[in-house]
Amino acid sequence: MVNTAATTADGLELFSRPAVRSLLEEVRESVRVSDAGAFELVSADALRADGIDRLAHDAALSDNEDRRDTARWLILQAGRAVGIAPASIHDLYMARGRGEITGFTVPAINVRAAAFDTGRSLFRAARELQVGALICEIARSEIGYTDQRPMEYVAVLMAAAIKEGWTGPLFVQGDHFQVNAKKYKADPDAELRAVKDIIREGLHAGFYNIDIDTSTLVDLDKGSLDEQQHLNYTLSAELTAYVRKYEPAGVTVSIGGEIGEVGTENSTPEELRAYMDGYVRALAEVSAKVGKPVAGQSKISVQSGTTHGGTVLPDGSIADVAIDFETLRTLSDISRREYGLAGAVQHGASTLPQSAFGNFPAVETAEIHLATNFQNILYDHLPAELRELMYEHCRQNFQDERKPSDTEEQFIYKARKKALGHFKRDLWHLPEEDRERIRAALYDQFVFLFRQLAVENTMDIAQKYVPLPDVPRATPADLRMKAAADDWDLSD
Repeated sequence: MVNTAATTADGLELFSRPAVRSLLEEVRESVRVSDAGAFELVSADALRADGIDRLAHDAALSDNEDRRDTARWLILQAGRAVGIAPASIHDLYMARGRGEITGFTVPAINVRAAAFDTGRSLFRAARELQVGALICEIARSEIGYTDQRPMEYVAVLMAAAIKEGWTGPLFVQGDHFQVNAKKYKADPDAELRAVKDIIREGLHAGFYNIDIDTSTLVDLDKGSLDEQQHLNYTLSAELTAYVRKYEPAGVTVSIGGEIGEVGTENSTPEELRAYMDGYVRALAEVSAKVGKPVAGQSKISVQSGTTHGGTVLPDGSIADVAIDFETLRTLSDISRREYGLAGAVQHGASTLPQSAFGNFPAVETAEIHLATNFQNILYDHLPAELRELMYEHCRQNFQDERKPSDTEEQFIYKARKKALGHFKRDLWHLPEEDRERIRAALYDQFVFLFRQLAVENTMDIAQKYVPLPDVPRATPADLRMKAAADDWDLSD
């Protein structure tokens, strides 16, 4: 049992350390902490004008652990004070499964790089268009190669929302918390433990939306669809129960499952039913073991013709994709009508033609995942000297990613995401005119996507179905947790 009194006392002692006292002095016009550890928002205006920039910087980049964790804690406390808190979209999705809300597709945005600036563009657009049905996410692989642990990710994005005056439930998602098939084959227990470790770390940070991906274990050589999906749905149920065991009181984490790896054959109604029927049975068995009902998934990811990052042509451009919107329509309908889910989820969508995005709400797709094109926009607007340094880093460190048939353009396009973490500090310290240019380009793209996906004016809907949860964090020490192992080679 944890000695809460001792933990709190130790945490309060942290506020007296020189590095923390220095930080508190720097932001005293925005926020304060009493001798008893009570947080006070002094001025929301001062916070947005200057204080939040200082806190976000230290939350991501401070080399002093005490100062870093205090910055993160202050951001979380300030967010709560202005009306922002990490939350689960589960209840909103269940309402969609019941047919109470309809007509929009929730964008799930992978923020890989320049997180504070990207977040500022994202939340500026969301505030102006009154978007509340919005998810920020990061994949298990991205956590490693972008050098963004879950607690940092939540704090920096909340800081961006505060800076731009956006308020509401902040949906942060662990994307592709995925089982590595090769590692699972070699040592199933160790690989499942690795996935459980990143789930625990994510939950502790405020990832109250988690996409469990055991679709890597689907075995198409098996005779029946049930046999093909058996390991997928069985482990999905086991990991669902694990999430439920550790989710905070008062929060039902939104959990997603997946029936087919992105980039493989399109999913079918029969596969969806085989997975979901098996999952329902497996979850019932888990519920019987723990002696109480275990809440299930809220959505299901399917394959309808896309690949992560798109298909790169020899000149570095992206091939056109023939996405099967009727597959999305059919599978979304089945998942709602037969299983009460919000609908189907589309991965790998950001590099689709601009004309494609309006089709997602038209066929009632519940959610789409968007990542690579925001990275492309960033690289396109970087100063040429920094961009070339990042490319040279790829040439020196990731040659094993180059296929014999790859052109230089194909190699760089595929490998450059892995330079983002190494250059995180450089991106943060770009001159303001460069950062503003990047923010402006990203803002335009977010506005376009929000309108195409019909999520304008969903802020009231989000707040109606999702009240802000209260997950106490008495001191910065409460934020600390051992980091899970990285795996850069999974889906993102």
